[in-house]
Amino acid sequence: QVQLVESGGGLVQPGGSLRLSCVASGNFVSVGTMGWYRQAPGKQFELVATVTGGDSTNYADAAKGRFVISRDNVKKTVYLEMNSLKPEDTAVYYCKADVFIRDGDVLRRREFWGQGTQVTVSA
Repeated sequence: QVQLVESGGGLVQPGGSLRLSCVASGNFVSVGTMGWYRQAPGKQFELVATVTGGDSTNYADAAKGRFVISRDNVKKTVYLEMNSLKPEDTAVYYCKADVFIRDGDVLRRREFWGQGTQVTVSA
């Protein structure tokens, strides 16, 4: 079993900052690309940012210049530093990870999701 557990969400005023964390645990060989996605009320589920095992990053336009994604491979954790937060950043933020699991002599890539953490930006 593989679990992703997010933390760090909460209520913050516009212009404020939050740092989300997501730690992967369980029986696996390694973790590949990790990322953050979000679901805002009445809006489509969307990518926020991803980081590969080699630390290459990708950001949605809405996140560029304000959010920073990073990872700690020893701790099997991905972070999302969110700055200059706006009310439109209000959403449930989900962590995703590509995890490599041994299946006999084969490594299989599986996708796992966290349960989500609420971020609310409001005065």
